[in-house]
Amino acid sequence: MRLILLGAPGAGKGTQAELVARKLNIPTISTGNILREAIKNRTEVGVIAKSFIDNGMLVPDDVVIGIVRDRLSREDCQKGYILDGVPRTIPQAQALLDQGVQIDRVISIEVADEVIARRMSGRRVCPVCGAPYHIVSNPPKIEGICNACGGTLVTRNDDKPETVVERLTVYHERTEALKGFYEKLGKLRLVEGNQPIEDVNRDVMAALGEEI
Repeated sequence: MRLILLGAPGAGKGTQAELVARKLNIPTISTGNILREAIKNRTEVGVIAKSFIDNGMLVPDDVVIGIVRDRLSREDCQKGYILDGVPRTIPQAQALLDQGVQIDRVISIEVADEVIARRMSGRRVCPVCGAPYHIVSNPPKIEGICNACGGTLVTRNDDKPETVVERLTVYHERTEALKGFYEKLGKLRLVEGNQPIEDVNRDVMAALGEEI
């Protein structure tokens, strides 16, 4: 199973990627992680990527896709993989196709903006140990205090209301168009994300069922 998970920030992609990866025994390939690894290992494309970053420039799509393609050629990806963080735009999706990266299914987790705003505004994190919380779905035993280490919980900058609105705007302008791209290829499936995690996962697995 070669899979892409789509959805707005806060839709639950990371949680579902973790569950699917565990059930299917396939790796989740994070673009950010493999980019850092390629730069650290000074691979050919890593050196090219570093030259852009050092000059304060975005890494071009073809370089990012080259790094992804190299990572997907490893042994642990031969039974499948989940792509995390790519593609973000139609040019990146087309570049994946052009470079021979195969995708079996694209799952879009659908959650309304107002629901996402409520979700993300309730998220808290411990700056000391990194433990995550949510004031509704996963509250700490003592309000504002980390269960694990006693640190004072904070709201990440990414979860502040004004930042959430900006991230959702960028998603709708740049990334949501990918649904149409993959629908034309017959690979897109929509899953309702505003339900309990286990129910979302049930529907995600059902959407993958034709290919498992």
